[in-house]
Amino acid sequence: MAKDYSQEALDKHKKLAGKIGLRLKDTLDSKDKLSTYYTPGVAAVSSYVAKHPEQARDYTWLNNAVAVISDGSAVLGLGDIGPYGALPVMEGKAMLFKHFADIDAVPIVLDVHTADEIVAAVTAIAPSFGGINLEDIAAPLCFEVEDRLKEQLDIPVFHDDQHGTAVVVLAGLINAMKVVGKKLSDCRIVVVGSGAAGTAIMKLLDTYAHPEIIAVDSKGIVSKDRSDLNPDKRKLLEFTNTGNVHGSLEDALAGADIFIGVSKPGLLTPAMIASMAKDPIVFAMANPVPEIMPDEAEKAGVAVMATGRSDFPNQVNNALAFPGIFRGALDNKVSKISDDHKIAAAKVIASLVEKPSKDCIIPPVLDDRLVPTIAKVIV
Repeated sequence: MAKDYSQEALDKHKKLAGKIGLRLKDTLDSKDKLSTYYTPGVAAVSSYVAKHPEQARDYTWLNNAVAVISDGSAVLGLGDIGPYGALPVMEGKAMLFKHFADIDAVPIVLDVHTADEIVAAVTAIAPSFGGINLEDIAAPLCFEVEDRLKEQLDIPVFHDDQHGTAVVVLAGLINAMKVVGKKLSDCRIVVVGSGAAGTAIMKLLDTYAHPEIIAVDSKGIVSKDRSDLNPDKRKLLEFTNTGNVHGSLEDALAGADIFIGVSKPGLLTPAMIASMAKDPIVFAMANPVPEIMPDEAEKAGVAVMATGRSDFPNQVNNALAFPGIFRGALDNKVSKISDDHKIAAAKVIASLVEKPSKDCIIPPVLDDRLVPTIAKVIV
């Protein structure tokens, strides 16, 4: 049974009063240093950067600073718990940035919840940062917010819930194909969950390999026959469900090669796996309880199984991707993170598993090769 970390987490966070702080790059142990770093010396730096803003990255922390921003509307598996509820998670994300990539990340939670308000707030503070990591903003709002910020800002804007997940899923599937001896372009993929992560996964898989993809939501298969689809789900039909099949999750999975779940516990049954094609692949990523537990999937004949949990093999964890992606974007002065960057990152992550097997298609999060290797391809 997995350990319950609830009380330990509460005790640790209270004892430390959070888990991040500010680190100085030099000491203020003399009057000369105080005069150099603050007044009067800093005036020379301010005047120079004001005249040469393109060099701000060389004279300030911009080249190593990322804002981790949320409105608290879709926090982990907790839902809309507001900015205070989001803050411990944003602190945790900042901790991961620092630990894995030595990036100074600042958690910023916003008590606003419309696209106009979020975009205005982020745009206003953007000059203080070299990159923006959006986090735990609910779909479909997150799509508009990211698109508008990418258009307005000349620094990397990355919604990790979407794209970090998609990158790691693609990396895992690249290696899963080696295990089962299939080509991703020949596979039929069923994706359950059409929110932020599910949409990004489907888009990246389509860009990479153009497989057959069927999206499923709480009402069933996303098809042209449905009149209840929002505009974002209608856009999915531009490249998913080209045969316009309809029905339930059971209908979608019959004969499918791959199940990808970013939805809720217990949706996938052993009988559904048994109905899939030979050597079925299951990525059940609902957290903390997946769409099906690995032991049940094993009994049903799954060939490769991945979850979002660290206590099972093949953990799909965003921390495999985002530190290296941002490290590369900052170091190489990349202003936009593109699909090519995401695919390059996925390929690198996959390449770090020398001999993919059923229980090892994704490297561990603590693999110290991840950040430097990914950073090299974000150019």
